[in-house]
Amino acid sequence: MPDDNAFDPRFDTLIDRRGTHCSKWDAMEGAYGVSADDGLAMWVADMDFASADPIQAAVRRMADHGVYGYFTDDSAYRAAICWWMENRHGWTIDPASIMTAHGVCNGVGLCVEVWSDPGDAVILFTPVYHAFARIIASAGRQVTECPLALDNGQYVMDFDAYESLLTGCEKMLILCSPHNPGGRVWTRDELRQVAAFAEKHDLLVISDEIHHDLVFPGAEHVAFPLAAPELLDRTVMLTAASKTFNTAAAETGNVIIANPKLRAEFHARQRGLSLSPNAFGLHMITAAYSPEGAEWVDALVPYLDENRRIFDTGVNAIPGLVSMPMQATYLSWVDFSGTGMTHDDYTGRVFKQARIAANKGTTFGTGGESYLRFNIGTQRARVVEAVARLQAAFDDLQ
Repeated sequence: MPDDNAFDPRFDTLIDRRGTHCSKWDAMEGAYGVSADDGLAMWVADMDFASADPIQAAVRRMADHGVYGYFTDDSAYRAAICWWMENRHGWTIDPASIMTAHGVCNGVGLCVEVWSDPGDAVILFTPVYHAFARIIASAGRQVTECPLALDNGQYVMDFDAYESLLTGCEKMLILCSPHNPGGRVWTRDELRQVAAFAEKHDLLVISDEIHHDLVFPGAEHVAFPLAAPELLDRTVMLTAASKTFNTAAAETGNVIIANPKLRAEFHARQRGLSLSPNAFGLHMITAAYSPEGAEWVDALVPYLDENRRIFDTGVNAIPGLVSMPMQATYLSWVDFSGTGMTHDDYTGRVFKQARIAANKGTTFGTGGESYLRFNIGTQRARVVEAVARLQAAFDDLQ
């Protein structure tokens, strides 16, 4: 077990993000009525840690140069992604298959635009990351919800049940792997079931693997193309350094498309919208996907795992609250149904009494109604404080 007294300045140093145009801290009062003066921001999915040293050094070099003109030659960026995928995930990819979007959500939006028409449907395994449904609906497409089932307290996919839910209008499915908000790492066999389902119904698979570097001991993430290589021609992989290295504001996502035809169609849509990468983002990601960046991640994951242990232990000690076992991510999914309280009652206790801003489970689709999502990607002192506040807010249940 990690030494609770060990201090790691990279992760334990408190950083005040208030007043820095930070969504997570500066917007929480408007969203949840939780003041940043004495509240804890545990909603928006970015971490409160400074990015790794090699990333900061790359940004300083660009800033010091002083000229921020048009950028060319992204070969180093592509090579860095190839190195990372090969060395961290055992997946060899062709540099030519890599394209760049303004973040994974932008990549999802482009996929929906390119490979479906208004009125078509996109499958989501719910509850799932709330932005997917918003993107699909904003594009004039329909969401086909395929609810996840619970097995021993963890999510599983029930493909027999999903057959009756399809409308015939589905053109693609979006897979969240590892799963947000459940923290589930899908097994190779489960991914193969996804592939069989997609092939049976002639679906394109959009695999969002943005959390693939943040996997805890005992679980093993398998990239979808490695689990189902026979489906590579109908797979679009979305990855990013943003969750791993806390670089979300760089708005740089990796879109990996092996099929040349699909790649050309995606690129044509980007050109039609005059989309091109952000030079700062490319330099940041190139620096991140390096041996130095790997060392930082190898220190980060055990830190997050200990945060997970502390949070889960404290939350599960409150009668009626259950934190879903987390195999990956830094997002804890807590079920309040055992309290017998209404949604307004338990959210009121969390927001008003504990003064914690956490995502409402209702925004994640069917199956999320009794949950809140808590971001534990923050300094350990704040995680300990959050546990104490939750226990005090529900002390009448003790």
